[in-house]
Amino acid sequence: MSEVLENVGGEITHHFSDGLYAKESFVPAGTAILKHTHNFSHLSILAKGKVAVMKGDVIEIVDAPACIEIKANVIHGIKAMSDCVWFCIHATDEKDPSKVDEILIRGD
Repeated sequence: MSEVLENVGGEITHHFSDGLYAKESFVPAGTAILKHTHNFSHLSILAKGKVAVMKGDVIEIVDAPACIEIKANVIHGIKAMSDCVWFCIHATDEKDPSKVDEILIRGD
């Protein structure tokens, strides 16, 4: 997912704290973050911009600022309707940016 964003001009910044990880993504307008699932619930924060959020069969248009709960095992993704800044917040002790997606994203 990170490589996809970087190839279209997106940027990823990793933030780590005790037991928490925040993935900050700059997502250019028109770019989608691919559908995926997690085995646990987490929060996503839209800090800037406007996105279409897909959670299961539901698509919701969201304007920043917004905090969105993503339930465990729900297929989800976004499409940026404007340039946006999107955070995914996860509980994890992993602090290696090269391993964190592998640990957090379920490969169905």
